[in-house]
Amino acid sequence: MGGITGHIIAGRTRAAGRRALGAAALGGLALLLGACVADQTEATVRPAVVRVPAEAPRTTGRERAADADHLKLVASFGGEARAPNVTRMLTEVTDRLVKASDRPDQAYTVTLLDSPVVNAFALPNGRLYVTRGLVALASDTSEVAAVLAHEMAHVTLNHATARSELELRSALVSRVVADVLNDPDTGAQLQSQSRFALARFSREQELEADATGVRTLAKAGYDPFAAGRFLAALNRSTGLKSGSAGAPDMLATHPGTAERINQVTRAARRIGAPGIGTDDRAAYLAAVDGLAYGDNPRDGAVRGHRFIHPGLGIAFEVPEGFTLENTRSAVLGTTQDGGRRLLFDQIEAKDGQPLEAVLKASWNDAFDPAGFETRDVAGHPAAFALSRGKEWTFRLAAIRIGDSTYRMIMAAKGATDPDPAFRRWTATLVAVAPDEAVLRPLRLQVVQAASTSAEDLARRMAVPDRALDRFLVLNGLERGAALVPGRGYKIVVE
Repeated sequence: MGGITGHIIAGRTRAAGRRALGAAALGGLALLLGACVADQTEATVRPAVVRVPAEAPRTTGRERAADADHLKLVASFGGEARAPNVTRMLTEVTDRLVKASDRPDQAYTVTLLDSPVVNAFALPNGRLYVTRGLVALASDTSEVAAVLAHEMAHVTLNHATARSELELRSALVSRVVADVLNDPDTGAQLQSQSRFALARFSREQELEADATGVRTLAKAGYDPFAAGRFLAALNRSTGLKSGSAGAPDMLATHPGTAERINQVTRAARRIGAPGIGTDDRAAYLAAVDGLAYGDNPRDGAVRGHRFIHPGLGIAFEVPEGFTLENTRSAVLGTTQDGGRRLLFDQIEAKDGQPLEAVLKASWNDAFDPAGFETRDVAGHPAAFALSRGKEWTFRLAAIRIGDSTYRMIMAAKGATDPDPAFRRWTATLVAVAPDEAVLRPLRLQVVQAASTSAEDLARRMAVPDRALDRFLVLNGLERGAALVPGRGYKIVVE
């Protein structure tokens, strides 16, 4: 379970002490990142280092300061993944891109993160980070190269430094107007305006990095159209989680995916027609065969409609129609139409604190007094509450199992009370013995197609739902596409 999501439920929760299942807070480190797309065992491996000649000029003084940032980042994403073949591939791709970039003198270090989320980012000193979830989503080496070229562009264009300076300048102007000139209203207005300016600035940076990345990709001999293919896969993958890809937020730091796909496709067409460059698909499939997929069992895992956390010794099942996602501090669920959502996490409770008070301390909105109830759930003490918003109705529970307190929230759009489904869900929360909570990790397996039917391979996918859609996204295929007999494709197996 990971950070509380920015969806409907998250906006109404309060931080409630430590998150036993959460990631370490990164604080000001976020200013340094160029996050752009939003393992096999517990052991770790050394990051892949792209070496440059010793005489090549380089910026000094950053390495030591960035070491602590690196350790925080790696810890917050589950550590480094042990996947030597993938790490070697990332090394070779980055080395090839460096030689074709505008800064062939820049040194880069690539770290593969043991996280199922699809993400990549860069630090100003040339540290690049790619999650195993991103590597799994890509369809060939050129798509992975497109992501790395984009991140390298952030470094060579000094985007993180420019953004930090703009943020500090905006904060200073707002503070001076509010405090020194004694005009808090104008100061607040300027602060609000600066948020939009910063968001716009970040979106412009992303588009600039996209254009630069495509040029580098092509110069390195990779297929420049790979950038658009990967962004399209990212958009489809997001849609599988939320029911729809959704419209971009005005304050989003990234442009809408459709806008980015259009731009990178235009940039690729300026270079040449589709078919130029190499995708190195065979080498990519050889590298990812056996790569861990999805949740790491140590952080809990989703199996169908059931969530199990071996370390905490708990499990629950969600009602039919919900798709679950396990993040590093919460388990999130949504129906395909987005009309119902749920959240499960662990919250801090002081010794002797009533569970009703625990709920109140973790929620920003008002409760309906008639909705409070205390009773046992499978022999464990629990408190229940009701909260009605303008657009959503919420049911909440705090349940104590042993020394831990868990929070369960279900939201229904409109005035519909989700109580019946909520009660069924909370009744499934149980403590499980260690031998009952044994989980086998999921992994990618590359198999050869025996027919042209995608459905044949989709039936072998160890996924909770929408097996065909997930197979198609995982392999960069459109619905109705025919497979090539004898060609390799990725499936998810246990």
